Amino acid sequence: MGVVVNLDDERDPRPSLDELHALIKDDLAAVNEEIVTRMHSPVAMIPQLASHIVAAGGKRLRPMLTLASAQLCGYQGSRHVTLAACVEFIHTATLLHDDVVDESALRRGMESANALFGNSASVLVGDFLFSRSFELMVEDGSLDVLRILSHASSVIAEGEVLQLMTTNDTETGETQYLEVIKSKTAQLFAAACRIGAVVAERPRVEEEALETFGMNLGIVFQLIDDVLDYRAEQATLGKTVGDDFHEGKITLPVILAFRRGNEEERTFWRRTLEDLEQQDDDLDKAIKLMDKHGALNDSIERAKHYGAMSRDALGIFRDCPEKRALIALIHFCIQRVH
Repeated sequence: MGVVVNLDDERDPRPSLDELHALIKDDLAAVNEEIVTRMHSPVAMIPQLASHIVAAGGKRLRPMLTLASAQLCGYQGSRHVTLAACVEFIHTATLLHDDVVDESALRRGMESANALFGNSASVLVGDFLFSRSFELMVEDGSLDVLRILSHASSVIAEGEVLQLMTTNDTETGETQYLEVIKSKTAQLFAAACRIGAVVAERPRVEEEALETFGMNLGIVFQLIDDVLDYRAEQATLGKTVGDDFHEGKITLPVILAFRRGNEEERTFWRRTLEDLEQQDDDLDKAIKLMDKHGALNDSIERAKHYGAMSRDALGIFRDCPEKRALIALIHFCIQRVH
């Protein structure tokens, strides 16, 4: 996965989203209004269920990336607001589908939509939100935007299927794991950033720079999420701690601990993740094995490496509040684990 690059030299000791929020707060308020308006349907369950997952909170990180990228590129219009809502609909649709696949009971600390409304309703409302997102793309009228976001949607689906194929397979390696997280998480980060340059009609080099920034930031985000599944408190994580372990998901901390372990330890991982024969103290044992082999700390170091690449992608842009806020966002994503 490459040589680890140090990102500590510029670390804000208390990184937050405040700087980014301050720059885009008016646009973000407009995005939230757009989301509420576009969720409307004469079929009562659709806005009811969609409102539940939207109201569950979340940072609106992906639409924030579209807004900030457009501002970074000097965009003055309003297309970025509608497209940011489109990005959030794609993301929300994937969350609804993911919770059904994972049989999740919690989403952002609240009961998941499938737990409240059932699997069938969650899948169908997810389909509605995907369809609504494509309506918004068509309304925008840009073939480039349609190409970028439709491609992202198909890659996300491929990533989810690939993750399904690697679940319970302890032979999964780092390369395949990285392919999964690039597809299912980082692809939408990348697309959300790139369309900010597209609406501003910036040169292709800037489009590609923002796409690279978003791709690496998305990898950072998912790597830290995978660490948090073994480190966070439930209130912080917004889901049950150890969900990935209980579902047999193969994430980087597991891959590193498995590869570095002895045969007895690998037998433990095969029993708990492949066969899903888990005892009450197995999660604690898994965490101890990860700590023994430095798997969690090394996963964080991987995140810092990709964070450095994300930061470097912004190098072609002038120094400005938007650029500084996006760099601060990288640090925020990494520091969630501390």
